Amino acid sequence: MSEHRAEISWNKDTQSFSYADYNREHKWQFDNEVTLAASASPFFMGNSSCIDPEEAFVASLSSCHMLTFLAICARKRIIVEKYCDSAVGFLRKNAQSRLAITRLILRPIVLFNNGTVPAPDEIRRLHDMAHEECFLTNSVNSEVIII
Repeated sequence: MSEHRAEISWNKDTQSFSYADYNREHKWQFDNEVTLAASASPFFMGNSSCIDPEEAFVASLSSCHMLTFLAICARKRIIVEKYCDSAVGFLRKNAQSRLAITRLILRPIVLFNNGTVPAPDEIRRLHDMAHEECFLTNSVNSEVIII
């Protein structure tokens, strides 16, 4: 249906190329010419002022869930005024003893228009539907929990 591209570029800017010395900073450039400064996670000697792949992964899944939720609400004529999430991902060893983001917790807070506020059980169903339809959730093996 669609293709999504990113250009990733890195250049060595250290004398040594030992694990402890080489630079982790690099750039992500997207089709729309947006460029982001990226690095390894600070847990892996990266630069904390840059976006790291793990936090980008968590943000991408949270964003995909939100956009899917908004689309479902729009189709059902449920008006959403504001949506916030405080998502967290956990890097742990998976069943194969490899490091992976094994679990993500999404904590969406949704403010609806006064005339279309769904009952709590309907809000839960909307999030369940968004979870089932989210492209990125369907692309990963991580456990995704919405609370």
